[in-house]
Amino acid sequence: MAKPRLAVFKFASCDGCQLSVLSLEEDLLILDEAVDIAYFPEASSNMQPGPYDVALVEGSISTPEHIHQIAAIREQSKVLITIGACATAGGIQALRNWADADHFTKVVYTNPEYIESLSTSTPVSEHVKVDFELWGCPIDKAQLRHVLSDLLAGVMPRLPGQSLCLECKRQGHACVLVAKGEPCLGPVTRTGCGAICPAMGKACYSCFGPADLSFPHDREQANAASLAERFTTGLMMSEDEIRRRFQLIYSYMSPFKEIGRRDEEQER
Repeated sequence: MAKPRLAVFKFASCDGCQLSVLSLEEDLLILDEAVDIAYFPEASSNMQPGPYDVALVEGSISTPEHIHQIAAIREQSKVLITIGACATAGGIQALRNWADADHFTKVVYTNPEYIESLSTSTPVSEHVKVDFELWGCPIDKAQLRHVLSDLLAGVMPRLPGQSLCLECKRQGHACVLVAKGEPCLGPVTRTGCGAICPAMGKACYSCFGPADLSFPHDREQANAASLAERFTTGLMMSEDEIRRRFQLIYSYMSPFKEIGRRDEEQER
């Protein structure tokens, strides 16, 4: 019996999520026994054509060529999973969505006419149907292992989408927002990272994105506006400081996007 065929693709990204796949280490050997890793340029030069049973896609759609490529990948894949902040939300490069990308190109490149780039960096789901999303910057390899195991067993993967604050409580960490006055995004960030930053007394900067937005985005959204108000009245942060806090890795994702829009409206 033929093994399921797995493919891993990359668009605009840092390769961190693909490296998380490789860092499965011994579990990667077990995965290789369970599936045929047919296409994975980061790991092998033996790149086989589709169709594929499962495709993992890292990176955002940032060039005209990407639009055609992701459409072809979707056509060749039974199950398409986006992995990481770039693929699920546009990533840190989505900051271009708030500015003039053409201006950046002219400033950075000597011959900007040779650069073919979209004015926006968008998640894969804005262009093709996505079957499952794995969040994080980078993704957590334990969650990746869980998702792949469920898929191989014929089970629809389910990952937690609740606030990181719950994770902090479970681990007994003091709240850095209350105890230290740090602008922590934990109350509106999904769990998944293991609360690494609060464990070190540092404020969460939302590397796992907005809480309660588990695919297919049909759950109640995190109240980012309320937390922003807390930053204003309790921490005396300026609107610009708050906007910069929310507009980082997941700047293009609701409800963080609304914080940026609110700032623009106030400026007008």
